[in-house]
Amino acid sequence: MIYAVIAVIFVALMFGPQLWVRRVIADHSDERPDFPGTGGELARHLLDEAGLDHVPVEVLPADGGDHYDPGAKAIRLSPSHHNGRSISAVAIAAHEVGHALQDADGYRPLALRTRLATAAQKIQGIGSILLIGAPIVMAITRKPSILLLELGAGLAILATGIVVHLITLPVEIDASFSRALPILQRGGYLDREDLPGAKKVLRAAALTYIAVAMVSLLDVMRWLRLLRF
Repeated sequence: MIYAVIAVIFVALMFGPQLWVRRVIADHSDERPDFPGTGGELARHLLDEAGLDHVPVEVLPADGGDHYDPGAKAIRLSPSHHNGRSISAVAIAAHEVGHALQDADGYRPLALRTRLATAAQKIQGIGSILLIGAPIVMAITRKPSILLLELGAGLAILATGIVVHLITLPVEIDASFSRALPILQRGGYLDREDLPGAKKVLRAAALTYIAVAMVSLLDVMRWLRLLRF
């Protein structure tokens, strides 16, 4: 019984944040014909107003994964947010514009996140190789110490993804509440009664990486169980 409760709590911690983010965005995705433009059009307008006409607003091939790419200097929105006229579309478009403004302002936490994320991708690849190769090394050398060393190094490397996502949180909060929300309020892009919904979506957008960090933790736990460590 205790193990079942622990398992339920663990699953809730892993997938609860993701489900919450999706639910909040879905709850505010109803089309609003009264809105003057789509999320993509708003993003284009805000970028032009900020003198960032060189930053393109691109459409992703499928829903999900809205982001600003600091390397390509481009905002990428899912079809429903690029083409949609909803509170979610407007809020998420403004959030991604917030990241573009961070980049243009030389916002150091964003630059740090970008460098760490690039390094983490390479490091995690090495970590996976170490984890896969650990049993082979053990079979050849028959030295448990080497196996323990490789497992420890591999799992530590995989865990860097969690650290990167947690470091990302302040960047996301700044994009949502120090940039996107003031823009929506000052510019009058949403009516007053729509602002509470926009705040919820912006909060969900800011906490998306916490949900991803939980999935990264699950990945580490999966490797532990697979290797019976």
